[in-house]
Amino acid sequence: MRKISLLAAGICAFFMVACTNKPQQEVYTSAYGTSWHWEKGTIVVDTPERPAGQEHVLGLVTPKLSVVRVGFVGLGMRGPGAVERFTHIPGVDIVALCDYEKERAEGCQKYLQNASLPPADIYYGEKGYEELCKREDIDLVYVATDWEHHFPVAKCALENGKHAAIEVPSAMNLEQCWELINLSEKNRKHCMILENCCYDWFEMNTLNMAQQGVFGEVLRAQGAYIHNLDEFWPYYWKNGEDKMGWRLKYNREHRGDVYATHGLGPVAQALNIHRGDRMTTLVAMDTKAVHGPELVEKAIGEKCTDFRNGDHTTTLIRTENGKVIEIQHNVMSPQPYNRLYQLTGTKGFANKYPVEGYAVDASQMKASGVQPKVDNLTSHGFMPESEMKALVDKYQHPILKKYGEMAKEVGGHGGMDFIMDSRLVYCLQNGLPLDMDVYDLAEWCSLAELGSLSMDNGCAAVRIPDFTRGHWNDVQGFKHAYASEADEAAAMKIAKEATAKLKEEGAKAWAEAAKK
Repeated sequence: MRKISLLAAGICAFFMVACTNKPQQEVYTSAYGTSWHWEKGTIVVDTPERPAGQEHVLGLVTPKLSVVRVGFVGLGMRGPGAVERFTHIPGVDIVALCDYEKERAEGCQKYLQNASLPPADIYYGEKGYEELCKREDIDLVYVATDWEHHFPVAKCALENGKHAAIEVPSAMNLEQCWELINLSEKNRKHCMILENCCYDWFEMNTLNMAQQGVFGEVLRAQGAYIHNLDEFWPYYWKNGEDKMGWRLKYNREHRGDVYATHGLGPVAQALNIHRGDRMTTLVAMDTKAVHGPELVEKAIGEKCTDFRNGDHTTTLIRTENGKVIEIQHNVMSPQPYNRLYQLTGTKGFANKYPVEGYAVDASQMKASGVQPKVDNLTSHGFMPESEMKALVDKYQHPILKKYGEMAKEVGGHGGMDFIMDSRLVYCLQNGLPLDMDVYDLAEWCSLAELGSLSMDNGCAAVRIPDFTRGHWNDVQGFKHAYASEADEAAAMKIAKEATAKLKEEGAKAWAEAAKK
């Protein structure tokens, strides 16, 4: 009995020692401060727990705003156009204009004057946006600053109980993504990424076709932002002694797809990301940096040996449901503009750039409710123009029917900017979920840091965090929200009456100003 006891004790001691000597999981820290570890050859970035008392904001509905009172921050390249577009939307009160430079903020008053709307209050300087965000008469803060100021302005807006709409990229790293998510959830305010490419004509019509089953099950999607910026680099705002401009500087200091959202946004909607599917794993790689260092050397007159971002970046993503997404980024090479929007389904194909077209056979065309004029229509090539027109007419997106003609008149990248802004205001006025939520923002912007993690570690696979924290399958299918005809008409009536009153006030204010 004593021998058995000794044997048992020895076995226990062995296992205790074995457990004690078990190697601990090594935790690493990215250049952005994100903790990660290896798991079976994959880089894993842990999803932080949702803070106590918070709930997700999927399908978030907030009280209706009969008039949307807006403050604009950042009035350099994108901001002025946004101010001008908002003057065409009924039920909008442009309360405040803010920029680092006072002159640029004041310069946007002309758009209000042209529309006979009251002059806005002006804020400026490094922290001018903080005072704007503290105002109680602002509902929405529209952020169009340089990239590095997107987050602090949006954070300030949310902390002060405002909805935030942020130009792309809306968050520059995972820490910012999570903080915006937490602020949106905690304060129950919308935080929308201003991804205008989700509102282009081809993308919207194709989305409607995909949702109606024209292409069968979409298995693979491609998106890109390929745009040589040689003509634009000199115009990105330079502060103080900066000779490069903020955008070139950012590409010099950061690796990865730093501008993924134009390509990823539309295909993510078509694939129902966090609405029945989710992105789980990515692998990213880039070419060497050639043109970027040349641009830096030209700007500062010194040799550049530390340019981080490659000329061309490619990211492959796999989803929970076995779909594959390919995203490309290139702002350096001399090639035609390309936002490679492509869907490959089990019954059809859609492609934009460089050739715009659809490929389905005759049987699928008929099944989609369109009678082909070509007897031998196959999916081996793009369908003739007449069939394509018939398909587009059949599946023209309702939002394009509503805003399309006016959008072409107002403009903004062919009108898609105006459609984006109009939908934002429409949803706020009617108390509806926005087309893009804070989880879209985080998912689409996360490719920058996650891609750099992959590239810096031999193009290893990276597990993508679940930004919904377990709720990616609660909603089935991406959908645009609409009010009933009666509710929509009532909201529009109030909006038009409010705008008419503002125009009366504005005409008087500008007339008095002219007398001084």
